[in-house]
Amino acid sequence: MEQWEYKTMKYKTGGFMGGKVDTEEFEQELNEHGMNGWELVSCFDTSISQGASKDVIVVFKRSRQL
Repeated sequence: MEQWEYKTMKYKTGGFMGGKVDTEEFEQELNEHGMNGWELVSCFDTSISQGASKDVIVVFKRSRQL
């Protein structure tokens, strides 16, 4: 039976009230994790107020090496 391991990454947003994502930097980080065998399974933001986002939470998984 295949087993999985999981990794969570918190990506800080920029801007005065948050919510701004440097897409090139974000994509680079995702690609680095992908090259290490991590597969993106979920991505969501954390709300501060009135739709502003403080962080983006990213969840990865990969097959556990036994």
